[in-house]
Amino acid sequence: MKLWARWFRIPFWQRVLGAFVLGALAGWALGDRAGIWLQPLGTLYVQLIRMIATPLVFFAVIHAVSALRGQKSVAALGGRTFLWFAVTAALAVGVGLGIAALTKPGVGVGTLQAASDFKPRQVPGPVQVLLDVVPTNPFAALAEGKMLQVIFFAGLLGFALVKLGERTARLRQLVGEASEAMIQVTRFVLELTPLGTFGLIAALVGTYGFERLLPLGTFVLTLYLACAVHVVFVYGGLLAAHGLNPLRFFRGAAPGMQVAFVSSSSFASMPVALRSVTHNLGVDRDYAAFAVPLGASIKMDGCGAIYPAMTSLFIAQYFGLTLSAPQLFIILLASVLGSFGTAGVPGTAVVMTTVVLSAAGLPLEGLGYLLAIDRVLDMMRTLTNVTGQMLVPVLVAREEGLLDLAVYNRASSNVGLEQEPQPPSPAA
Repeated sequence: MKLWARWFRIPFWQRVLGAFVLGALAGWALGDRAGIWLQPLGTLYVQLIRMIATPLVFFAVIHAVSALRGQKSVAALGGRTFLWFAVTAALAVGVGLGIAALTKPGVGVGTLQAASDFKPRQVPGPVQVLLDVVPTNPFAALAEGKMLQVIFFAGLLGFALVKLGERTARLRQLVGEASEAMIQVTRFVLELTPLGTFGLIAALVGTYGFERLLPLGTFVLTLYLACAVHVVFVYGGLLAAHGLNPLRFFRGAAPGMQVAFVSSSSFASMPVALRSVTHNLGVDRDYAAFAVPLGASIKMDGCGAIYPAMTSLFIAQYFGLTLSAPQLFIILLASVLGSFGTAGVPGTAVVMTTVVLSAAGLPLEGLGYLLAIDRVLDMMRTLTNVTGQMLVPVLVAREEGLLDLAVYNRASSNVGLEQEPQPPSPAA
């Protein structure tokens, strides 16, 4: 028990960071065997995260909508949330274009060979995307983890509970208790994050190797630099403009950022991101239960804004093409609007880049050159996505008076089993 207690006294981010380092060393030492022996640890962790994500969102959204006092409140919060999604996406495109223009990652890379399994993705039209938000079978949507459909159906149930008033008081209470139960299950699963990190990183380092990175090393470094600039300076600047300490935000958001980097999945990171936003950063739980899952579906600053913008310039530089001002504007517009137009479509980075390249009239085969290093790129893209998905609820909560500044300013970095702070007991 003493060993167990000592383990939990170590801050969560330090446990994950230590597992990351040990995993990298194990992968380097074991080589390809790391993928066979240690990958199952990472796979188990990701499956556990995916297991809790859908029921967590389902109960949390029903509870949130029924607690946000009806349609007007939800509509106002939703509109402001969408506005910040669009603003930060536009800023991300600008960062991607600017960094790529300065570093020129497509110049001097030699002759590249497209991945043998590359096929341009078929992008559904915007009408089909909107139709796909409405589930034909809500139970199938829950079983298949189609998050936008789950959010739609749960929101509809929440509005119904509001409309029925006191007749559904006991059902609202039951939904709230189910939401609390799923939050507790989430705490249990998140304690396995160091173990999952160890397995995922060991397998990545052992099976990937550095030789696949060398021809496109400049592009990898440029993407990491652009994402870092966006996260630190753009997000940090927006927080400062709202009177919030950026360092407190990054401390509180660290668990979500770490899981995003390791898992390369916004969906798998969503439970820990939701927990970070409410428990560490003080965002109202009902609003966060609506905003964070929505962001995990449509808020993709890394995959949907920075990466398509950079890839457009990379391909133009590689093929010796000059992008005109109208083409650059099309890249900006397609990146911002396309992320909403492809919401819920699997493979966001490839789909979004296909949309942008097609809109700008650039050769799609250039995208195939980057697939060999996509796993390494996806780690930083996803970290940026998830950081943005946590940032916007904090900004909106600050504007709408839904942010507990006392919680934000102490910014815990733990998201696990420790007890929630209890209100002081009344004097006898």
